[in-house]
Amino acid sequence: QLPEYDLSVEDGQYVLTFSGAWAEVTLWEIPALAILNELRCRVGMQRLGRFELDILYSRAKTRLWSKVERLRALPDLALSDFGTRRRHGFLWQRWCIQALKEGLGRSFIGTSNVLHAMENDLEAIGTNGHELPMVMAALAPDDAALAQVPYAVLDEWRRHYAGNLLIVLPDAFGTEAFLDQAPDWVADWTGFRPDSAPPIPAGERLIDWWTAHGRDPKEKLLIFSDGMDIDGIEATHAHFHGRARLSFGWGTNLTNDFRDCSPAPAPELEPISLVCKVVEAGGRPAVKLSDNPAKAVGDPAEIERYRRVFGVRGLTAQPVTV
Repeated sequence: QLPEYDLSVEDGQYVLTFSGAWAEVTLWEIPALAILNELRCRVGMQRLGRFELDILYSRAKTRLWSKVERLRALPDLALSDFGTRRRHGFLWQRWCIQALKEGLGRSFIGTSNVLHAMENDLEAIGTNGHELPMVMAALAPDDAALAQVPYAVLDEWRRHYAGNLLIVLPDAFGTEAFLDQAPDWVADWTGFRPDSAPPIPAGERLIDWWTAHGRDPKEKLLIFSDGMDIDGIEATHAHFHGRARLSFGWGTNLTNDFRDCSPAPAPELEPISLVCKVVEAGGRPAVKLSDNPAKAVGDPAEIERYRRVFGVRGLTAQPVTV
């Protein structure tokens, strides 16, 4: 049972919040974002006639299949669907998953949507997110404890999980700050998912870090998932192929790429940057810094405090893409 939600309108904007035990509240993120995105897309489609809808979906299907044909050319590709939260709709996501399964074969390794995974005989696949370190950081009693949160989270995680679940998400408070103080045992984890830094510089930094710690990057896994689309996947794959194990999580640009597909104006079919994050835990404000300052969330005073604790080295402002 999901806890209750509160939906209101403030200054012309919808405000959707959830309160309760974190282990229950956190489960709201995926259905809330998926519902909001699908409702927004439906508003745009209400203006379209029957044949305009046919054209809309014909163009979107053709676009996706052209991407599939390009992806087929990438050797040793490993790609999964990460597009549930910002999808165009449930049925469209299912069509995309089935198209990738048929078009890419074994190169399509699964989906983060457990229902689609079950119904399409695929592996349910994903990584941990930013909420764990955000919650533990909010509960930290002082700055010294705050500085150790990124590693305390991983230490707790490794007590329960192994193998492909040992993927580090290093950017909650800045990747450079994380790597500077990371214990040596972090280098024994399976891999990293650089989330908010540009993929090629981020991957190079992680390969250098593994090498400096005496680990062979060819045995490590890099998962790229932030705003990826066909051009970025091709470029990143070409750059790192053979230097590390690679995997791509394909999100919004897989399950919600209807740009310029509508034969009539429908701005609601354009994807938007929409996230759901922890606001507070234990009565204290929660913060995410990110490698991209444009993605920082939280109380401004707390953001500045976190920047004092973790520093700002390596933080690079860039446009937020979806």
